[in-house]
Amino acid sequence: MSYRNLDIWKLAKELTIAVHKMTIEQLPKFEMYETGSQIRRSMKSVKANIVEGYGRRRYVQDYLKHLIYAQASNDESIDHLETLFETGSLKDEQLYLELHEKINQLGKMLNKFIQSIENAHHLQPKNQQPATSHQPPEASDKRPATSHQDPATRSH
Repeated sequence: MSYRNLDIWKLAKELTIAVHKMTIEQLPKFEMYETGSQIRRSMKSVKANIVEGYGRRRYVQDYLKHLIYAQASNDESIDHLETLFETGSLKDEQLYLELHEKINQLGKMLNKFIQSIENAHHLQPKNQQPATSHQPPEASDKRPATSHQDPATRSH
């Protein structure tokens, strides 16, 4: 198995090429070194972090860290694309809509991929606590403290 078999990598590669071509062929010259450069780098970062994370997949937390970096760079790419379109630097609305949809799709795929790894390793996302920790105990849970003790330590 290789990172090249991952659907997230395949789509990231496709988008990296499409974004590169868009910045070269569709943007004014001044944008080549401004937002055009930023979106090229953020899109390449998505792909690169998928690859680097895959290379560290034996270390689950490192793998997840790089996938989260990829997700953040993907969000950054959407923001740059929106800026290019909203400022009129990218005038091709059809191209904008196609790229926006595919970058959004990649974000959803990354999110599902991250969740699948967390679930496979029984990990909680760092920003979430188990659902039971914020819920008050129900009446059926109010038992004497001795019922929760380890049977080996309970006095008979």
